Amino acid sequence: MKKRTLIIGILLVLGVVLAACSAEPAAVEAPVVEEPAAEEPVAEEPAEEPVVEEPAAPVWEAPEGALVSLPVGAAPALDGEVDALWADATAITAKVAGGANMGETEVSIKSVYTDDMIYFYVTYADPTQSFMRSPWEKQEDGTWAVIKDPNDVGHDNNAVYEDKMSIIWNIDNSITDFETLGCFTGCHAGEDAEFKPYGNKYTAEEGQFADIWHWKSVRNLGQADDQYLDSTRYSAETAGAGRHGDPSDGGGYVANNNEDKTAPAFMGPEGYPTDGSPGWILKSEAVEFDDSLFAAGDLVPGIVKEQFTGDRGNISAGWAYVDGAWVIELGRALDTGSDFDVQYTDLDAEYFFGVAVFDNAQVRHAFQTGVNFLVFEAK
Repeated sequence: MKKRTLIIGILLVLGVVLAACSAEPAAVEAPVVEEPAAEEPVAEEPAEEPVVEEPAAPVWEAPEGALVSLPVGAAPALDGEVDALWADATAITAKVAGGANMGETEVSIKSVYTDDMIYFYVTYADPTQSFMRSPWEKQEDGTWAVIKDPNDVGHDNNAVYEDKMSIIWNIDNSITDFETLGCFTGCHAGEDAEFKPYGNKYTAEEGQFADIWHWKSVRNLGQADDQYLDSTRYSAETAGAGRHGDPSDGGGYVANNNEDKTAPAFMGPEGYPTDGSPGWILKSEAVEFDDSLFAAGDLVPGIVKEQFTGDRGNISAGWAYVDGAWVIELGRALDTGSDFDVQYTDLDAEYFFGVAVFDNAQVRHAFQTGVNFLVFEAK
C-alpha cells in the first residue's frame, strides 16, 4: 500500500513536470528601439563659377592718312551748311595746284554714311565765285553774241566759265597703279594739242574704268554730274575721248541757243536779272525769248537746266559759296547697281580717289599729285 502510494506520488510529480515542459513559453515583447529621425539633406549652395572676363575687342584704328567715313543714324541735309553730325567726322586735306586762275588751294573732305547711303562734305577756298558761263550779250546793233574767252582755241575757256570740282574713283580696282598715281593714270597732257590744248583723258587699257563725280556750279541742279572714264582715244567723232556721261533717261542741261544759234531760245521769268546772273535758267521757269524786252549790253544766261534722271543723276548735291570758299555736300547710294559707278559694297575695303578743282576754267584744273583713300568705320 505504501509502495503503491509512493508510485502514484512519483507519477503525479512526473506529470506536473511534463506538463510544465510541454507548455508554450509566454511571448516576450522585444524592446522598442526608436530609429533616429532622418536628417533632411542640406542643399549645398553651388559654388560660384569664376568670372571669366572676355578679352576686350581691339579698338579700331583707321589707317594713317585715310578719309574715314563715320556711321551716323540720319542723313545730313545737302544744302551747303554744316549740320551738327559733321562735327565728329575727321577731315583730310588734299592739296591741289597748277590750275588756271587759282594757283593752289587745299580741299578739305569729310565723310559719313548710313545703312544705304554715303555722304561727303567738301570745302575749299576760291577767290571768286564764277557763274558767267558764256552768256549771251545784246550788241549795239541789236544782234546777239556769246561772250567768249578770246584765247580759247578749243575747249579751253578760262575767262567766261564756271567753277567746278571733281572726284575720280577707281572702279573695281581695274586701273593699274591708281592707288599710287591717282588721276595721272588717266590724264594725257599734250596729246592732240591743236584740238585739246590741255590734253585728253582716258584709261590706258581696255577694261579699265573710273567713276567721275563732276560738280558744276552753273550746269548742275541739286546733283553732281555722274560720269565715267574708259579707254576711248580722241578722234573727231569722240571729242570727249574717254570721258562720258553715265546713261541718262532725260533732263540735264542744254545750251540756251535758238535753232540757228544767233540768239537765246529762252529767257527767265519776269524780273529775271539782265546781268547774266545766276548763270542759268531753270527749264521749269524758262519763257520763250522776247528780244524786245532787252537793251544793248543786257545779258541772258547761256544754260537752261533741270535735274538728270536715270544713272547720270545718282549723285545728289547741295552747295553754297561762303566767305571766299565753296562748300559742297554730296550724297550717293552705297550700291547703285550701275556698272559705271564705284560700289561701296565691302565696308572693309579701301577705296582710292583723286581730287581736282576748276576756277572759272573749262579744263585747266588744279590737280592733286598724290592720291587719297576712303575707309569705313564699323558701326
